[in-house]
Amino acid sequence: MDRLNLNQEWQSRKEQATARGVGVMTQVFAARAKNAEIWDVEGKRYIDFAGGIGVLNTGHCHPKVIGAVEAQLARFTHTCWQVMPYPWYVELAEKMNRLTPGAFAKKTIFFSTGAEAIENSIKIARTATGRSGVIAFSGAFHGRTMLAMALTGKVAPYKAGFGPFPPEIYHAPFPIDLHGTSVDDALAGIERLFKADIDPARVAAIVIEPVQGEGGFYVAPPELLRRLRELCDAHGMLLIADEVQTGFARTGRWFAMEHAGVEPDIIVTAKSLAGGFPLSAVTGRADVMDAAAPGGLGGTYAGNPVAIAAALMVIDVIESEQLVARADRLGNALRHTLDELRKTEPRIAEVRGLGAMIGVEFADPYSGAPDAAFAKRVQANALDAGLLLLTCGIHFNVIRFLMPLTIPDPVFTEGLQILERSIEAATAA
Repeated sequence: MDRLNLNQEWQSRKEQATARGVGVMTQVFAARAKNAEIWDVEGKRYIDFAGGIGVLNTGHCHPKVIGAVEAQLARFTHTCWQVMPYPWYVELAEKMNRLTPGAFAKKTIFFSTGAEAIENSIKIARTATGRSGVIAFSGAFHGRTMLAMALTGKVAPYKAGFGPFPPEIYHAPFPIDLHGTSVDDALAGIERLFKADIDPARVAAIVIEPVQGEGGFYVAPPELLRRLRELCDAHGMLLIADEVQTGFARTGRWFAMEHAGVEPDIIVTAKSLAGGFPLSAVTGRADVMDAAAPGGLGGTYAGNPVAIAAALMVIDVIESEQLVARADRLGNALRHTLDELRKTEPRIAEVRGLGAMIGVEFADPYSGAPDAAFAKRVQANALDAGLLLLTCGIHFNVIRFLMPLTIPDPVFTEGLQILERSIEAATAA
């Protein structure tokens, strides 16, 4: 193949060989990556502000993580935890029990994906409470499997054409000041569910992202999380925090729930837990986690030993390289850049987020209508210039930033400069 047309050739082969239902953002194909940079098959370099959708808080191919993986590969790649367990699964569970919020005895179980962990958190909540109902929020994203899709509060593209979904799943409004929905509105929505749809005595759990991911990087107000905790306690429901995207230093805390000082009964994690290897976890109150009978939970690849080894080193890297504090520094610099641009770009409706989990929302300056076309132009301009950006939001009008927290300062500065030029070019178009 002609090296100058490798991306085109692979794109053609992709269209012939793979299902179109998997949306792919770019038509360039990765060849290698290091920290916050990716080179495609034609040799072009890209600065990665996407991080594999929040998976790479410790960067591409962190040498310590790769070293841990190589050492595990030399031992064994699989036994199945349910057949013959291995010590480092226990070691990682102990670390998760220590790191996650909650001053109570905890236990942890590992899975492969965020959706798998979410589904198992609901299984655990249902068996622990003897109830079946679950309340989630509009705009939420919890995964693409059937129960996870039922919990997800965004139709296009995730739910369109895939119903019917599992029953006993209900949605309340997510509070977004920019769009006129308050904490009181959200709680009133839950109360309406209790009046019209389900007795609270039948609700097993409320599940919430402390910062919505696909929904638009809207931050759950601390007041909401505190009042949900009170509501759950009053009605005997469990509070489940979906920290699949927010966990492991991204928000300037180990976990985003820490910002509100609220302790969930169950916390679900994945993505940056294992630095690019497929691993997820459900951690919760020991009595809740022990509710399921032996054999009720698990999976052939759940808690894969290679991914477990990676995760143990990821936690070491976050601690030793002080990535929790670095997330705040990166986020502050990004906010400053976007706030300065906002002075001259009226389409920037809001800059928001926690730590290095920042979103910028674009809207028509006159009508206030979501401006997805502008967000798409910014994204396309950035890609042409060598910067990977992701969009999100139910209207696709938000750009979210998930760069590795290990990104070198010069590369980060270069990325910010490309971002500025991309927004300015989108305005001039």
